[in-house]
Amino acid sequence: MSEPLMATYKRLPVTFARGEGVWLWDDNGTRYLDALAGIAVCGLGHAHPAVRDALCEQAGLLVHTSNVYRIAEQERLGALLTALAGMDRVFFGNSGAEANEAAIKLARLYAHQRGIENPTILVMENSFHGRTLATLSATGNRKVQAGFEPLVQGFVRVPYNDIGAIETAAANRKNIVAILVEPIQGEGGVNIPGDDYLPALRRICDREGWLLILDEIQTGIGRTGRWFGFQHTDIVPDVITLAKALGNGVPIGACVARGAAAEVFGPGTHGSTFGGNPLACRAARAVLETITAQHLVAHAATQGTALLDAFRESLAGTAGVVAIRGRGLMLGIELDRPCADLVAQALAAGLLINVTAERVIRLLPPLIIDQDQADQLVEGLSALIHRFLTAP
Repeated sequence: MSEPLMATYKRLPVTFARGEGVWLWDDNGTRYLDALAGIAVCGLGHAHPAVRDALCEQAGLLVHTSNVYRIAEQERLGALLTALAGMDRVFFGNSGAEANEAAIKLARLYAHQRGIENPTILVMENSFHGRTLATLSATGNRKVQAGFEPLVQGFVRVPYNDIGAIETAAANRKNIVAILVEPIQGEGGVNIPGDDYLPALRRICDREGWLLILDEIQTGIGRTGRWFGFQHTDIVPDVITLAKALGNGVPIGACVARGAAAEVFGPGTHGSTFGGNPLACRAARAVLETITAQHLVAHAATQGTALLDAFRESLAGTAGVVAIRGRGLMLGIELDRPCADLVAQALAAGLLINVTAERVIRLLPPLIIDQDQADQLVEGLSALIHRFLTAP
């Protein structure tokens, strides 16, 4: 049945038929605990009634018009997002890659408006920003770039969590206009920088007149125990990009800006046919309102800490476990060897996880996960890890 599809994914041998909360059922009726949430997408879990009702209601009223007209749901969602983030304006697209493309274009236009020729954006090693040509070029992973050369110019890569490297670049390159960075690297292995990293980047950007652009596509919308990852510090970036959990599975992306960055785009400088249509915006508004009403940001913080502590206790002293790290409900368990085989083993045991950076088990459960479900996750996954590490 997969022959009509391009072979862009190495799919696991399961087809899901329905979901409810943190659970998914396949077409044979087998139940799975979803500790991946569609890769940080379904923060409210599956088939959440608030999202379902919003989609059904909006589909019965209006799905799409065009951005040449005002869209009330887009304006309502924009007001909510900018208030939560402390920003001024937002552009809506359909994905995280589109949100990052918008941010890259914004930075380049910002530079040209200030007379900077050939603007350069600082990006990080082991980063991931998308699979379009520009976002692929910004990504710090040679594996996903291979075969797509020539890459887009205008990016300089430095090590993550290394302020000295940023200072060296600032001293030697006069056409830098922005830093594009993830508050926590997701695809790179759930890498959490030092507490002063983002504040230091903010200070450098203020001093140099650069834009600070934060890719919050994976860390945003409550995932880390704050609405946005940058809110674990006292800084505010110039631009943030969002997608994934914003629509709980309905495709939507956002590029949110403040101050001078919010005034860069004008009519005709950027656009999207489907971006910010009434259906997607109504779904996203339901997501934000539900997370707020159910206090799920605080829940992600407390449940994430409990999960982290439980895994550290369960795996304490286990040879082969290098590190267990996380923030909120974004956790990584790093092993001393490649462990991609654990994904299929977990599937067979009724758990959905994934492995990134070859050796890091990444967990991104829905924000609604409760203690019983968290206990099942810790018990089941810890047993799999012990078995994997002791296998001959």
